[in-house]
Amino acid sequence: MRNSGLFPKLALQSIRNNRKFYLPYILALLGDVAAIYIMFALVRDPGVKNITPGRPNGYMYVSVFMSIGLFIAFFFSAIFVLYINSFLMKQRKKELGLYNILGMGKGHIALVLVFETLYIGAAGILGGLAAGVTLHKLVSLTLHKLMDMPVPLGFYISWAGMARTAILFAALLVVTLLMNLNKVRVSRPIELLHGGSMGEREPKTRWIMTILGVGTIGYGYYIAINTRTGVEAIGMYFVAVFLVIVGTYCLFTAVSIFVLKALRKNKKFYYKTSHFIGVSGMLYRMKQNAVGLANICILCTMVMVMLSGTLSLYLGTADVVQEQYPGDINIGVDYFPAPREGEEDWTRFNPEAMLAAQTGFLEDQGVRVENAQASYSLSFGTGMISDGVYTTDKFSKDAREIALITVITEDNYTAATGETLNLGPDEVAAYNVKGSELTIRWTIAEEDRELGESTFHIVKTLRDNPHYNPDITRLVTVVVSDGAVINDLWSRQAEAYPGNWSQMVWTAHIDVDCDEEKLLEIQSRYWEAVEDASFYEGTGKWLRCNWQLRSEGAADAYGLAGGFLFLGIFLGFILLLATVLMIYYKQLSEGYEDKKRFEIMQKVGLSRDEVKRSIHSQILMVFFLPILVAAIHIVFDFNMVEKLLTMFYIHNTVLTALCTVGTVLIFFVAYGAVYLLTARTYYKIVER
Repeated sequence: MRNSGLFPKLALQSIRNNRKFYLPYILALLGDVAAIYIMFALVRDPGVKNITPGRPNGYMYVSVFMSIGLFIAFFFSAIFVLYINSFLMKQRKKELGLYNILGMGKGHIALVLVFETLYIGAAGILGGLAAGVTLHKLVSLTLHKLMDMPVPLGFYISWAGMARTAILFAALLVVTLLMNLNKVRVSRPIELLHGGSMGEREPKTRWIMTILGVGTIGYGYYIAINTRTGVEAIGMYFVAVFLVIVGTYCLFTAVSIFVLKALRKNKKFYYKTSHFIGVSGMLYRMKQNAVGLANICILCTMVMVMLSGTLSLYLGTADVVQEQYPGDINIGVDYFPAPREGEEDWTRFNPEAMLAAQTGFLEDQGVRVENAQASYSLSFGTGMISDGVYTTDKFSKDAREIALITVITEDNYTAATGETLNLGPDEVAAYNVKGSELTIRWTIAEEDRELGESTFHIVKTLRDNPHYNPDITRLVTVVVSDGAVINDLWSRQAEAYPGNWSQMVWTAHIDVDCDEEKLLEIQSRYWEAVEDASFYEGTGKWLRCNWQLRSEGAADAYGLAGGFLFLGIFLGFILLLATVLMIYYKQLSEGYEDKKRFEIMQKVGLSRDEVKRSIHSQILMVFFLPILVAAIHIVFDFNMVEKLLTMFYIHNTVLTALCTVGTVLIFFVAYGAVYLLTARTYYKIVER
């Protein structure tokens, strides 16, 4: 064949004739390219760096979140493109075999595939870059709105981002082309011609894979529901995810076949028209579609986990800000109630003088102090021997886990909650402790020497933690009657931890009558004022003093939470796109297979309505099986997601549960809509 223009025409004609296969593929490629370019552009946008005062971490958050998103988005885009390419080659085997029989050599077929890849790449990559440039500003506005940051001015095009995006996807398409060329090279014409008509044998029960699937999913679920702290969740989350993913693939490839064969052995169930056709059809279908169903299940799970988790973080940020920054200005001082060894000029920290110095400075700036509240607390690490019994020998063989005990006074608790407890010297209210007593054993671990113990009667068990903390370990918060009890506990722990005392923390929350812009000016003057040592005269000895505005803390918190939510939505969109198209191609594939089965069933005596009803039931069961399994994954994953959120100070279980349930319900509705749309394509093929 000397006509070199024939091959580009054949490639274009092939894409046109198979547009129901290629058009969704090109549109998906276009969407992935646009998403990757937008992430590149957001990272490199110079306007993002010009964040106004009060948003010091804004650019860092944008850069970090988009860099993470780039890797994850391209990874899944690559998997998705390879999956669809595999489907397309399977559907086109007969066409390529016909080319070969009509006289085209494998080299000529290879040229057709090369031109097809060039056309697809040009449409997908160039179209995606155009869409990315167009949508970049809208996405940037959404991101900065979620992060509560000002939107950068101007219109920005990242030429470097365009080049890198084009190179990445061009390389990905080259990989798919090489895979296709290799399939053509090793295949014989007759195999290509009959590639879509190969008979399927009954799948065998794979006992090892069945046991592996049940075991891995079971152990993954066990890890998820038994995770108790945020640190444990971080350390074990990806282990649990890996186990569940392995178990999901085994579930669809082996466990499902085991269950279907068990149903077939039940004669009362099996020998009914609808059950017979449905079970037998699903049994043979599972062998070839198991991986596709598992992929859909995993993608559905990831989308729902990302959206529910990031939404919980974002909506819970308002409570976190209020807990961490109760005042317009929040001051924290770390100090020791006693001098350290060799410290001769030590004087006791004077909280009243510190508060007077802070409020006096603010009044000198011309603002009115509306409210000023101060509190102090003590935190120290212990080992939990049993629930309610703790030891300062944290790594004792008797200790089951590390626990952080935080002690606050009843006055501080009442100021925070409005509840009065009327505690006696030996009485406490406790969070995260079961039982009627709290005992702390004072032990010097290095010397293996017991110093006695402190025992308190628990008169009230608290449902919520009155002292905010990231859940990095087991948290125990204890409310005691007054400061004398805290001072006694500090002395006991200082004796148990010689040279490694825990510091006391004094905090003050001050509300003032002025706007944020004025507060930022005052903050700047404050840092200038404290350079003069006389500012703190009379406050005694302390380690460090932290001065922070609520507006700054809120901006930082919303920047973090908004970035996570944006990333969850953005990646969720990409994964949802992949899920929808996997379902679409699965419906196409099964439509062509069921068309022949549909005809055979009518020839052996079944009515058209019976056949249609049984196939509809079978498709419905197979279609909704992945999302039902995904919903089960979500239920078992909830505890681990909740513990991960505590690392961001989110302890609102009700909010997390509502976000999870809402996300699952909305996703179910969207999934059903996708089913109705793609099922129309399926029925058109079957009934043709």
